[in-house]
Amino acid sequence: MWGMIAKITCFPGKRSQLLEILKQAAADMPGCLSYIIAESPDEDNVLWVSEAWDSQTSHDASLSLPGVREALPRARPLIVEFERIAVTDPVWGIGLSAKTAS
Repeated sequence: MWGMIAKITCFPGKRSQLLEILKQAAADMPGCLSYIIAESPDEDNVLWVSEAWDSQTSHDASLSLPGVREALPRARPLIVEFERIAVTDPVWGIGLSAKTAS
C-alpha cells in the first residue's frame, strides 16, 4: 500500500468550496482505499487530506482521471499552498481490507 498526508491552505472563505471540489473529484478513483478530508479546528483556511492507495501507481494514475483533471483548474485558484506532509506505508486501518493491509 501507499499513503500520503497533505495540508492544503486555501484563500480566506474558500475552504467549503474547495472541500466540495475535492469530494467530487475523489468520488470514484480506482485503487483508492481511503480518502479522508478533514477541516483544521485551529486554522479556518486549512484542509488535511489523508489517503491510502493499493499502490503509488494507482495514486499517480488518478491524476489522469477525467473527474480529477476537471477539478484541478477549479481548485487551483482557491489554493494558497499545497504541502505534502508525509508519504506513508499504511499497514493497518479500520475499513482497509485484510488482503491489502499487512
